Amino acid sequence: MRNKRVNELRTLMKERGISVYIIPTSDYHQSEYISDYFKTRQFITGFTGSAGTAVVTMEEACLWTDGRYYIQAEKELQGCEFKLYKMGMDKVPTVREYIKEYVKKHTDKYKDKFCIGFDGQVLCARDGMDYERLAEENHARIYCDEDLIDRLWDNRPTFPTSQAYILEEKYSGKSTADKLRQVREKMKERKADVHVLSDVCDIAWLLNIRGNDIRHVPVILSCLLMDMEKCCWYVKKENLNEKVLNYLSDNHIEVRDYDLIYQDLQKIKGQKLLADLGRINYKLKSSINTELIDTANPEQLLKAVKNPTEVENIKIAHIKDGVAVTKFMYWLKHTIGRETITEMDAAQCINQLRAEQEHYIDISFDTIAAYGENAAMMHYEADNTCNAILEPKGFLLVDSGGHYLEGSTDITRTFALGELSEEERKMFTAVVRSNLNLAAAKFLYGCTGENLDILAREPLWELGIDYRCGTGHGNGYLLNVHEGPNSFRWRIQETIPRAAVFEEGMITTDEPGVYEEGKYGIRIENELLCKRAIKNEYGQFMEFETITYVPIDLDAINAEEMTLREKNILNEYHQKVYRTISPYLTDNEKEWLKYNTRRI
Repeated sequence: MRNKRVNELRTLMKERGISVYIIPTSDYHQSEYISDYFKTRQFITGFTGSAGTAVVTMEEACLWTDGRYYIQAEKELQGCEFKLYKMGMDKVPTVREYIKEYVKKHTDKYKDKFCIGFDGQVLCARDGMDYERLAEENHARIYCDEDLIDRLWDNRPTFPTSQAYILEEKYSGKSTADKLRQVREKMKERKADVHVLSDVCDIAWLLNIRGNDIRHVPVILSCLLMDMEKCCWYVKKENLNEKVLNYLSDNHIEVRDYDLIYQDLQKIKGQKLLADLGRINYKLKSSINTELIDTANPEQLLKAVKNPTEVENIKIAHIKDGVAVTKFMYWLKHTIGRETITEMDAAQCINQLRAEQEHYIDISFDTIAAYGENAAMMHYEADNTCNAILEPKGFLLVDSGGHYLEGSTDITRTFALGELSEEERKMFTAVVRSNLNLAAAKFLYGCTGENLDILAREPLWELGIDYRCGTGHGNGYLLNVHEGPNSFRWRIQETIPRAAVFEEGMITTDEPGVYEEGKYGIRIENELLCKRAIKNEYGQFMEFETITYVPIDLDAINAEEMTLREKNILNEYHQKVYRTISPYLTDNEKEWLKYNTRRI
């Protein structure tokens, strides 16, 4: 079927004179996660991971994806024409490099008829401009006004139009009016008259409005255009009820039809317009006829620094989440070997325990419950075709989270189900050491995650191993759990914005791991709140507070491989977990937790 679809796509390409066609994983808003309507890359390749780009020429079909998905992609591409390119590996070209080389090789063959094709509404503006320049340099052209996959996709899912709802100020901590004033101040600093916004999480934060247009990401697909006086929200009317419309009117926000953003942008002339070319699509960029200030959306940093209300609420969310995950750990430890449990059973159990918490809204992403070698696939998800039965040996990795009115959570724990090999215990201990060392960092203000990432990787690098992803990311408030601009990573890449300086109020995950194909996967993930520490003649020192409250499995730790400092950090953390979570547990659960947070 997939090879048939590629051949059908090539027929459409030939009819339009397209030489190479690019299919990114994206929607009209450059969202990380996308609704089913936009899963064109998955439709054409069969690869279900959340990141990747497909490229189809008349001679071959290729897929690029990152280190989180190498193993998964190799399995899912079996039996089809697509060739896997592992992003970030030595001698593997980037998508741009591949297309640039392809253009150079084939422009003589096609003469002046060479054409690079893509859907301009889903391709990132910056990428589209690169291909535009590449076409100009090689006397080629761009074809970007049509979604060719739509022509092939019978019974395509409908465009999402969920009901928008208002996030009250007791949860958001700031009114929409205050946030609009903040953004306008940033616009003035950057000498911008107008600001176009397409990032749905930025818009949700700015308007204090949430929805459900993307699975497990509580947002509404929309665009926004504002100047120093007016603010227009471009959204489908089906998303809005009377309560939301009245709220928008009270905040002097005009509602316009979703598709009018393109023509309204074209009308703006003689003004300076602020837009992030990494966060808008190519068609939006092509609609701009005025001076452009290409810079990060001011909303990015404003929403990354949580206000005091958000911080206190998020801690409440983590207590609820900690209760759910601790109860899950108790259930797992007491059930394994006595009853049949599958990966899907485990995921269902932890999801249900979260749903029992007050103000629960949804899980924050599809729960990953991966047993044994399945955990080596970082974003593995069990289904009816692959659903391992848990045995009383080895590891179960569970990466999960929840959305509550008080905020969003993201946590990973790796549980020992029984007997472990010496290697498994050694690697688990190294991952725990990595997690603790980063969490205990003290650093001068001005540091970014690029400065601190070594603290997490050093225990693993000492063993000659690494993990092919970042160590941590920001987390949104009832938004996308992968939020910038704060992050932990050591590798600087041109295609990824530089990590931001850590500010007080930023929340970042701490999730080192080990992933051995065919054997096991281990990850320990907590969330860290950045805070001010002492200030002296050397400057302002910063530190982290761990706000995830779930025990780390002592059954898998070899304490002899930990330093005294690391043991003390773990013991202090476990004392905090017990104090925080035990009041919400049954007597049996409380007794169990006391033993499993014992000093080592």
